Amino acid sequence: MAAQLIPIIKAVAPYVAQVAAAAIPAFSKPAAKLDPVVAKQIEELQSAATQNAEAIHVLAENLKETIEGIEDAARDANRRLALYKLGLAISLVLSSASMGLCLYILAG
Repeated sequence: MAAQLIPIIKAVAPYVAQVAAAAIPAFSKPAAKLDPVVAKQIEELQSAATQNAEAIHVLAENLKETIEGIEDAARDANRRLALYKLGLAISLVLSSASMGLCLYILAG
């Protein structure tokens, strides 16, 4: 798989330096030297990134609470299942004992 990527890397590599040379000055200039429109766009992007980070944090907390709720429900379901199995075993033993008693009475 890596052998398939080598020609692609060789084709793209010369352009990476050109793109970086053109892009790096735009990001390293102080805000005062930038065009006002570009500066405003950068501020909007930074604000949007901050809002996205806050939204992701809130979503992560909600997801954590949801997963904890699901785990609690799974534990409760396992407890109920164990209780139902115990009830089934007790009813099986009692019904077997009553069947045996009935057969003993009929035979005797």
